[in-house]
Amino acid sequence: MIQLPAKHSATGNTIFSVMSAMAQQYNAINLSQGFPDFNIDEQLSQFLAKATTDGYNQYAPMPGLPLLRQAIAADLHRRYNIGVDADAEITVTPGATYGIYTALSAVLQPGDEVIIFEPAYDSYIPNIEMNGAKAIPIALTVPDYGVDWNKVKEAITPATKAIVVNTPNNPTGAIWSKEDWDTLAELVRDTDLVIVSDEVYEQLVFDGAKHYSVLEHAELRARSFALYSFGKSYNNTGWKMGYAVAPAEYTVAFRRLHQFLVFTVNTPAQYALAWHIASGSAMQVRPLMEQKRNYFLELMKQTPFTIHQPAKGSYFQLASYERISDLPDMEFAQWLTQEHGVATIPVSAFYHNKKDDKIVRFCFAKKEETLQLAVERLTKLSAR
Repeated sequence: MIQLPAKHSATGNTIFSVMSAMAQQYNAINLSQGFPDFNIDEQLSQFLAKATTDGYNQYAPMPGLPLLRQAIAADLHRRYNIGVDADAEITVTPGATYGIYTALSAVLQPGDEVIIFEPAYDSYIPNIEMNGAKAIPIALTVPDYGVDWNKVKEAITPATKAIVVNTPNNPTGAIWSKEDWDTLAELVRDTDLVIVSDEVYEQLVFDGAKHYSVLEHAELRARSFALYSFGKSYNNTGWKMGYAVAPAEYTVAFRRLHQFLVFTVNTPAQYALAWHIASGSAMQVRPLMEQKRNYFLELMKQTPFTIHQPAKGSYFQLASYERISDLPDMEFAQWLTQEHGVATIPVSAFYHNKKDDKIVRFCFAKKEETLQLAVERLTKLSAR
């Protein structure tokens, strides 16, 4: 039998696929995978229908529709007061995960090293390894999930080519401060390191906090790819639409790969998103998700789970089950799905070494009735 090459060290299906399949198998409420279970903005739906009926159904330009790239540039200026060249610095992508892979592929060669922070989105390490490079994980501090900058400094070697940043962080909901970005800038100032900044949850920052983008940091912006997701901004994760922002020379390198990986992205969706952004009436996702987080946290007070700190951003809330069980978190998540009908994600899945702090991740980007029914089931659990 022909032996096909293993391109990365991950085995089996992703934890998101595994837990969603279990949720379906056991008729459990799926608070594992990060997607909303409510309808998108009606205007956005209408714009998509209009684009298809108006005949915008053929290939769009390789970098993305000029109309959409201009809308993105205007939106970034409005939100961050930064200027971005729509033609030379923005590329529309089929989702942010694709953008992260393509950005890494544009800069990595076999033997390079890439620093990531764990717990980390589980595509980072396979993306790095598929390019013949090596991931260097650095654990964030528990329970605040901050960066130990001394460890970062120690991890940088002549082989280090890139650092992957994720703020707001998936799965922890932690966010970076301006001081974090300034410290990173000091560490990489006299190097050729590239920053890959995963900012897909940038519009989901709570409690009056500010999302600091790498694009706002002039020094770092000159060496960075920033990746974004329309799915997280407009609750339409199934559209798989995002965009990459990078300096012109980085964008050239990105598009050299992009044109042969996918070439172009869903045309009707690009028109719909461009019109939606330009209308100025797009539903603001931040207050909606903050309300859902607060509602979920209030409900969870009825359960024996421990919330060490409210999520500062993202779709997700971490919770410790230390008062409920001694099971490893993967076994606990499976047990919770099978026996109590609520699917979660074990946080050990976000560590290369499966570090187990007895914590699971809940997605609160759901209808209130979904969250209420899930917590009703969780209240049946008993503290030891």
